[in-house]
Parts: sequence; structure tokens; C-alpha cells
Amino acid sequence: MSGYVDLLKTPGVARIIGAQLTARIPSGMISLAFLIHIEKIFDSYGAAGLVLAATSVGQAIAGPLTSRWMGRFGMRPVLITTLVICSTGIGLIAFALMPLWLFMVMGFIVGISTPPIQPAVRTIYPKMVTGKQLTPLFSLDASAQEIIWVTGPVITVLLATQVSSVAAIAVAGLFLVGGGIWFIASPEVGKVRIPLSRRRIGVVLKNRAVLLATVCGFLLIGSAASIEVGVVAVFGEGGTEAGILFGIWAVASLVGGLSMGHLPIGPWALARRFAIVVVGMAAAPFSLEFWWLALALVIAGIGIAPVLAVMFAIVSASVKFSETAEAYGWLGTGQLIGAALGSAIAGFLIDGIGPIGGFYAALAFAAVGMLVAVLFRSWHPDLRGRDASPLPDTEPVQVVS
Repeated sequence: MSGYVDLLKTPGVARIIGAQLTARIPSGMISLAFLIHIEKIFDSYGAAGLVLAATSVGQAIAGPLTSRWMGRFGMRPVLITTLVICSTGIGLIAFALMPLWLFMVMGFIVGISTPPIQPAVRTIYPKMVTGKQLTPLFSLDASAQEIIWVTGPVITVLLATQVSSVAAIAVAGLFLVGGGIWFIASPEVGKVRIPLSRRRIGVVLKNRAVLLATVCGFLLIGSAASIEVGVVAVFGEGGTEAGILFGIWAVASLVGGLSMGHLPIGPWALARRFAIVVVGMAAAPFSLEFWWLALALVIAGIGIAPVLAVMFAIVSASVKFSETAEAYGWLGTGQLIGAALGSAIAGFLIDGIGPIGGFYAALAFAAVGMLVAVLFRSWHPDLRGRDASPLPDTEPVQVVS
């Protein structure tokens, strides 16, 4: 823990982590909030799944595209423009009554205008700390991201059950606006200039480590989103048990992320950490009682943040600095699509076979993720004995002092 304390004492690190965490909490809220809100309006999980699918398509387009724009136009102009459009779309979905097709259009707009905060902050990190501190910083960031993916649903469920689904969506929008302004105003966002990548968009996916991390991130977050919908379906939209379970899950993931952050990252690191998630997801369907699900989520949670930390590190260590923003854009796209499609697939299964369908979907996503990590372990760089700093560009990178 002393290493993490030292990291947080590094000038700007605590502030930038806090700002990006606040701005990205809606990533863990929007899918579930949209699901509950649209299901209430149309009385169908399938209809809600269509809106989430439209949102995911927009996010798939946005991730790498807006990340590259930061190299062309600068971080702040891109972040400000996307923040305004995205928050407006969220507000319309929350407060406007529309036909299903128009909800789908607005979902697409929200997705395609999602601010590229994740690639921005992970591009900034290597310029804030030493190479030796970078891997622990990714572990700390992964634990923070797990707060997003698990605490976000806790807030969503509590608001949706105790207030309304409109309030859940509106609060997500407020987090986006408040955290986005805080992040954009951070001095570090203005100091780092991303050099313009000279390669075509998408070429970075030819990097095996980037492709491996993107696919595994999609499957990991798809699993997490599926089990979230399953838990909500078990206890009903009016039950507080779901929120409590998500809170337990968050604590377990934080413990896992912080406790494994110092472990060396070899070629089997991703597969081993994924195996912990699979064990937890496999246990869940055996009983849908509260305490059994709590145990299953604790086991699964312990592995989630460590998986994310490994993915962030292997991407950073495998690309040039000018390509980091786009690489993390693809990684973020995979995770966001996983969240939306995991919720959608779980929703359709729940409509068909009941709440247990969400747990089957979660297990399937996690099992495939572990299998991918095992079969393609040769694509996984060995970071034992080296740091996770990006590869140097052939031209100077401007840093405003």
C-alpha cells in the first residue's frame, strides 16, 4: 500500500484520477439505467436491448475515431464538443417520451459522442510518473475503473428503485458533466500534446497485444454487465438487495486490484486472472439466494480489476506514444460494447428463460474470455523485468511546461 500512497503523492496524480473517475462513472450507469428505463416504458427487456445495441454501435464508432481526433485537434476541443452532445442526448432520453425508434436514435447519438476520457487519461499517465511507477499506476487505475463498473450500477439500482429510472439517468448525466468539466480543467490535460499518428485508423489493431486486450476487455465487461442484469431480474426493480450485492462486488474488486498490483506480468498473467472471474461466474447459477450470489460475486470480483490492469499495461508497453490514444480508444470501445451487448443479451435471455439467463450469459462471456487469453498467450508481451512505458516515437513529443 505504501507504493500506492507514494503514487498519490506524485503531483497531479490524485487529482487526475479523481476527475477521470467522476467523469467516467456514467459508463457504469448508462447501460443499466437505460435498460430499466426503457423496460418500464415498453414493458420489454427486448425493447431495452435494442436501445442498448444502438448505443453500443455509436460507441464502437466513437472510441478510436475521437481518440485520433485528440491528436489532430487537441484534447480539450474534442472533449468539450463530445461532452456537450453526449450530455444533451442523455437528458433527452431521461425526460422525453418518444417512440422506440427515436429512443434508438438518441442512444446512438449518446454512444457516438461519448467523451474519450479513458484514452486521454491513459495517454497522460506515462508523462506523469516514472517507468517504474507506471504498472502500479495502471493497477490503481484498474481498481478505480472497477468502481465505475460496479459502484455505478449500485447508484443506478438505488436511484431507480427508491426514486425513479429518470433520476438514475439524470444523475449519470450530472456525473458526466461535473466530472468532465473537472477533467478538462485539469492542468495535465493542457500540458500533454499527442503527436498525430501517421498510420490509418485501425492499423494499431494489427498489434497483437492491442487486439488481445480489446477482445478480452469486451468479454470481461460483457460478463459483468450480464450478471448485473441477472441480479436485478432476480430481486426485482423494487428490491435493494441488488444494490447491496453490487457494493460487495465493488469491495472485492478493489481488494483484488490493489493486492495483485505488484505481481509480475508474464505471458500467463491475463489467463490466470481471468480464471478467477470464471470460477465466480460459474458458481453463481447454482443458487439465486442472496448469500450464495454474494459469495460468487466476491470470487469473481477479486479477478476483475487485475484483468483490467494487465490489459492496460500490455497495451501501453506495446505501442508508440502517438498510438496510445487510439489503442486505448479501441480498448474502451470493446469494454463499452461489452457492457451494452452483455446487458442486451442477458435481457433477451431473461425474457425467454427467466433471471438465470443473465447468469448463463455472464458465464459464457467470462469462459470465452479466459479461453482467448489461453489460446493467444503468445500475443501477450512478457513484462517481467521491464516497465510498461510506451515505445518512443521517432519525433519529439511536445510537452507544454
